[in-house]
Amino acid sequence: MSPEEIERYKRQIILKEIGGIGQQALGQAKVLIIGAGGLGGPCGLYLAAAGIGTLGIVDDDNVDLSNLHRQIQFGSNDIDGLKTESMEHRLTQLNPNTTIMPHTLRLGENNAASLITGYDLIIDGCDNFPTRFAVNKACLHLSIPLISGALGRFDGQLASFPSDGKSACYQCFVPQIPDNIESCAAVGVLGPMAGIIGSMMALEAIKIITDAGEPLFGKLFLFDGLTSGARTITLPRDPSCPACFRK
Repeated sequence: MSPEEIERYKRQIILKEIGGIGQQALGQAKVLIIGAGGLGGPCGLYLAAAGIGTLGIVDDDNVDLSNLHRQIQFGSNDIDGLKTESMEHRLTQLNPNTTIMPHTLRLGENNAASLITGYDLIIDGCDNFPTRFAVNKACLHLSIPLISGALGRFDGQLASFPSDGKSACYQCFVPQIPDNIESCAAVGVLGPMAGIIGSMMALEAIKIITDAGEPLFGKLFLFDGLTSGARTITLPRDPSCPACFRK
């Protein structure tokens, strides 16, 4: 590391769980974030600040005025611009040492594997189940760890999946697309909830990359913003899972 990098990250480096070896691991890591919105934004900000070497960003949407109360990576001047371009500019300003790889497209089953190939860790902050299923399937196929987060009105959840064929995968947790899906546009969401869960996704990524602490592999973290209550429950593998039971 250069003297500038040591100065930038010194308050992480002095943590015994991170140290110089952990910081070097962060600098060599390649992480792909699916969705540059409420979860992907704060997650990307903290990962860039932490010194991740390469951050890929997948999104095909434009910045809308209604995004700004929770998608703090954007400002009013970004409205109508591509989210990937605006986020690339913001993250590069934050840390020019991090290489940003924008992928301005919609991820689906036909391109998921090719997109995530070459990355060490995938972070799914998208807002639809077909994309989540496609990402999970590709991660299982390529044995790439996956972090998945989601938001409700005043609540959020987070889980990590090693994609090793031995532990639960995302579809063990959500076997099929639920009926009566409620969107943020229809029911609303409190802005800071995105920051809480997005930041925790970044924390999970740092833990996995540096081998610090205990990641949420095989577990689901649930947070209630109205009561400030949190709990962690076990996610067992489903022997009839449509995604991983044959792996």
